[in-house]
Amino acid sequence: MWGRAKKPEDEKPAAAAAAPLKEAVREARIEAAERSGVVVDLRDAEVARLELLNEALDPLFAEIPGDVDLFDRGVSKGDAPRLWVDVIAHVEMGRDKRQYRFVQDTRYGRTVLAESYEVPELVQAITRYVARRLVERERALSDDAPFGEATARKLLQHEQRRGRLRAIRTFIYGLILGVAALVALALLYKPHP
Repeated sequence: MWGRAKKPEDEKPAAAAAAPLKEAVREARIEAAERSGVVVDLRDAEVARLELLNEALDPLFAEIPGDVDLFDRGVSKGDAPRLWVDVIAHVEMGRDKRQYRFVQDTRYGRTVLAESYEVPELVQAITRYVARRLVERERALSDDAPFGEATARKLLQHEQRRGRLRAIRTFIYGLILGVAALVALALLYKPHP
């Protein structure tokens, strides 16, 4: 620093020591890029398989009436790509990335409805699921009373039944109490000789 110049020979060992580290970092970056490339390729393959299944489901969803808005089908491309059938059911790829898993979210956790490597088998499982959901919808809409009149009618009938039972129970308790009072009076009242 104070007039003494560094010799080029002093810098070579430091540069030589840093070279293996730089080379190792460069190799690590190349490996990470290759791995992320493989992950992206796997994810793209999953999305492609789910889109094939989505296309196979087109005839099924074409048969659903236009006024039924239970189903919202589409492929989401996140960390785990999924083919959504409705709000609570979707298809995802299994661990081996070739097996389709049709699952439904329930209040008790996720339930596997079907698993298959073949698209036609999964289309059948989804068809059965859609049919069950349509039947559930029909049952819910079968009561044609507007704004819950049927429910109010059922509640009124239930209250009337409870009122009748309460009246009968009160009558029986009164009868038992009256008989008990008469027996007590008879025992207390003794005729004078």
